[in-house]
Amino acid sequence: MSYKVMGITAGRKNSNSEILLKEALLACQEAGAEVTMINLKDYHIEDCTGCTSCTAGMSQGKNVGCVLDDRDDKKKIMDVMLNQDAVIISVPTYDLMPSAQYLTFAQRSLSYETAFLETIGAIEHKDRVAGLISIGGSTRAWQSMALEGLQATMFTTDMKVVDMLLATRVPGAAQCLLDDELIERAHKMGENIMKAVATPVEERTWLGDEDMGWCPNCHSNALVLGEKQWDGLHYPVECQVCGAGGNLEQTEDGKWKFVIQEDGLLKDRTTVEGRAKHLEEIAATQGGFYANPDNRKIVQAKIAKYKNLQFKTV
Repeated sequence: MSYKVMGITAGRKNSNSEILLKEALLACQEAGAEVTMINLKDYHIEDCTGCTSCTAGMSQGKNVGCVLDDRDDKKKIMDVMLNQDAVIISVPTYDLMPSAQYLTFAQRSLSYETAFLETIGAIEHKDRVAGLISIGGSTRAWQSMALEGLQATMFTTDMKVVDMLLATRVPGAAQCLLDDELIERAHKMGENIMKAVATPVEERTWLGDEDMGWCPNCHSNALVLGEKQWDGLHYPVECQVCGAGGNLEQTEDGKWKFVIQEDGLLKDRTTVEGRAKHLEEIAATQGGFYANPDNRKIVQAKIAKYKNLQFKTV
């Protein structure tokens, strides 16, 4: 069986992000995959306007698409991407986070939220896997939200992340070519991707570095103190990425680990069911606002002050 694998980058041409991505895709191609690759620098992607038309429609059981679909290349790319068995993302790190060019593309995906669209019966479910590569010129200290930022963009289109690679200390153009181990690790990612797509969906698991990250569910390295959620659910500590809930426990050797509690995956963002819970939240908050005419009247009465308030600009 031939699998489809797509590579997406947003880095300089013929530099670190592209090179590591191509090495990973080469491994996929060697294993028989049909490979597609794009660099977002070659496409026009407009910013999300924040109009919420897509989610408003979904909360009412409708698939209305994105109001910008006819104005840029987003839909053209998504029509191909959502038909893939696997996607590998490789982007540079800017100020701790993934590049803005990639985030602009990814944050336009809300109208493609597969969990929401599946819930309302607009699309059928498709299982996909993903590999993530983030590249920067420093150690993890200056890339501390890079992979986590990429992970956060995987939920919307239902990509199960099976491997991640943080390429550090490669600031120069194509400098990664001086590190044979890094190139080999990128090739290994491609092999892991092919292993994952060839594995039955219910048996797919994490294939990256075994000890990567704090979270045993998504392998992110970011935890936050929990707070009461919209429906009253509360965990002492949460994974910032997947939303797993639990607490820190000290092991016999004095080290700390994050332990997910029994109901800690109730709103796991890496699952369709977990993300569907967020649709309930949107329906309650956004729907509650629009469904009550008094709310709109109050806003309209107060907004004139801010519409008429002007300050000196540049």
